[in-house]
Amino acid sequence: MPRFSIVVPSHGVAGRLSQALDSVLAQSFGDFELIPVCDAPDAPAADVVAGYAERDSRVTPVHSPPSAGLAGARNTGLRSAVGGHVLFLDGDDVLAPGALAALDARLGETGDVDVLYFEHERTPWWEGEPTNPPASLLARTPDRAFAPREVPQLTGVALPAWSAAYRRAFLTERDITFPGDHFTDVGFGGLVALRAERVAALRTVVVRHLLRRQGNRLNLPGEHHTELLDQTELVLTRAAEGELPVERLRPLFEQLFAAVLKTAAHPRRLPAGRRAFFRRASALYRRHRPAGYRAPGGSLGVQHRLLASGSYAAFHALRAANRGALRAAALLPRPRGLRTRLSYAAQLRLPLDRNLVVYCAYWGRGYACNPAAIHAAARALAPHLRAVFLVEPDAVGGMPPGVEYAVIGSRKYWRVLARAKYLVNNANFADAVVKRRGSVHLQTQHGTPLKTMGADQATYPVVAAATGSFTKLLARVDRWDYNLTSNRHSTQMWERAFPGAHETLEYGYPRNDVYYTASAEDVARVRKELGVPDGKKALLYAPTHRDYATGFASGLDLAEFCEAIGDDYVVLLRAHYFYDQGSSRGGGRIIDVTGHRSSEDVCLAADALITDYSSIMFDYANLDRPIVVYADDWEVYRETRGVYFDLMKCPPGRVARTPEELAGVFRDGAHADASATALRAAFRERFCQFDDGRAAERVVRRVLLGEPPESIPPVTPLAERVPAPAAATLVRS
Repeated sequence: MPRFSIVVPSHGVAGRLSQALDSVLAQSFGDFELIPVCDAPDAPAADVVAGYAERDSRVTPVHSPPSAGLAGARNTGLRSAVGGHVLFLDGDDVLAPGALAALDARLGETGDVDVLYFEHERTPWWEGEPTNPPASLLARTPDRAFAPREVPQLTGVALPAWSAAYRRAFLTERDITFPGDHFTDVGFGGLVALRAERVAALRTVVVRHLLRRQGNRLNLPGEHHTELLDQTELVLTRAAEGELPVERLRPLFEQLFAAVLKTAAHPRRLPAGRRAFFRRASALYRRHRPAGYRAPGGSLGVQHRLLASGSYAAFHALRAANRGALRAAALLPRPRGLRTRLSYAAQLRLPLDRNLVVYCAYWGRGYACNPAAIHAAARALAPHLRAVFLVEPDAVGGMPPGVEYAVIGSRKYWRVLARAKYLVNNANFADAVVKRRGSVHLQTQHGTPLKTMGADQATYPVVAAATGSFTKLLARVDRWDYNLTSNRHSTQMWERAFPGAHETLEYGYPRNDVYYTASAEDVARVRKELGVPDGKKALLYAPTHRDYATGFASGLDLAEFCEAIGDDYVVLLRAHYFYDQGSSRGGGRIIDVTGHRSSEDVCLAADALITDYSSIMFDYANLDRPIVVYADDWEVYRETRGVYFDLMKCPPGRVARTPEELAGVFRDGAHADASATALRAAFRERFCQFDDGRAAERVVRRVLLGEPPESIPPVTPLAERVPAPAAATLVRS
């Protein structure tokens, strides 16, 4: 039997789960079993865990449905455990180096106590000094094993479950499990302390708890706060049944009602039912108040006395002081210009238009990308909705006929932003836009991340300097209700890069639907529009932006490249959209398609793709056509921009480092040989998970029509999808 069983629930933390698992597997003390608890075999975290289970036999994943909550996940892991002592680690926490060795040594000194409490650090997600809440409490404990009555303040209800190691036989013999769902740590910690006979303390940090940027889920508004009273009643009832001595009951009572009063005094936690919460708390207070109990002094003591007397009106008045002015200041809109501010503020006071959808793509560059694809699907599936695209003045001429638009900065622009029920963007709306209650913001993204994004850019000085204020960036993230992903990799990286309270939709990118719905006639039409000569093979060259470079400078001499590969080819040049200046950089066999509205059309026209590190490779892979990576400055790019994985180890096809190598892979056909095909197949398996031609439909049904998740069309398996045909026959898998 292993010394320790370490249970790690993973719901909603797939992006950081690997850090938790690595921290356990890297321990110098190796006598343990690691039990990750995943939602289901196909859940985001299950992908992460599967690799660990293959590499290390100590990793034994189990499954618990999300409906069972945190308590259900921990109980499932506990039932599977066989170790002598059990630890519970949240999926975004880490074990400190040497933690298990320190626990083992301490248990060797104290014997197998029922509970070994230890210190933990709470680490700010961004900046600030870590804190160690248990340190002062554990400093007052004896150096030896002791009975709980010797330290009455150690009640268990103020410590999280991951701040102690529990003797597994003690939990099973006493039938102690995690009760309820929300606030389960309060009930579990209290029951453990009530039933334990021998405990000990380790005055060493064992767990480093990463505070989530969006805060503790328990602090979000909702009816779940009433469960705090359930847990309070459970613990105090068990204490009364066990005739807990008054010297232990007093600190237990005080710590429990400190949490209850904090919730009762916080208006946003209880959007409804505040009076009922207060009345029930008051009844519990009077029923379980210890004999001779004296309320604390100061403002907290006033709250105790009001709760004891059941005076909700007085408590409400005390709580509401000065909140009105603060709320008004927070809601003040700040667009530029006095008249615009006044107009926008007036529009914000009007009801939301529940049939209005505002779309924007690439900061107003026109009708493009995922917003355009969602709009097209909504026309068919939700014709009752009015759509308005936000565009810059120079993009007005490129808007398709019949699509309503508003010029960015105009009065109409601010009016529709103030009134729209739905706001859809593949970047972000202006900082001045107010997130109204009842509005729905959908972030569609515009690519799969190879390079670091969002908060992950902070450690790369060149990129961070160009990004601007991360505080403002994350304030924009806070407006999102939904975030769209096209593969599990994106799900995990967006969670890290854009921490927030939004829901992730693994529906695929709507703009990529066309790669499975376009016909041969569509491909021929696009090639003709772009000027691809009949009988020629078109190579799309799409390099990405370099943060360390100024302006567009191709690392490849395209004229020399064309000369080297022969007359059968033409090159479609598509520079990054940052460099779309409306002027042609082509000529002869080089066709500049940078200014073409649709990157999807350009991809359909191309028989093969040449790129460096652009996210276009992830989208193009859906077409199952050859891809060649031209990586002439990979080391520089990786160090200055930061990347999420080593593209050189898992490329979508052949890799060339010099112009000569690049020309060679096309001259000898290596770009499309069996090895290149195998690389592309593995790449598609990993990054083309959710793109199947129905992503736009899924988004419209879920977000704009409000259909439940279970009614949304499932993703078609990759093996059953048929990509749009290529015009020329290179070599297809």
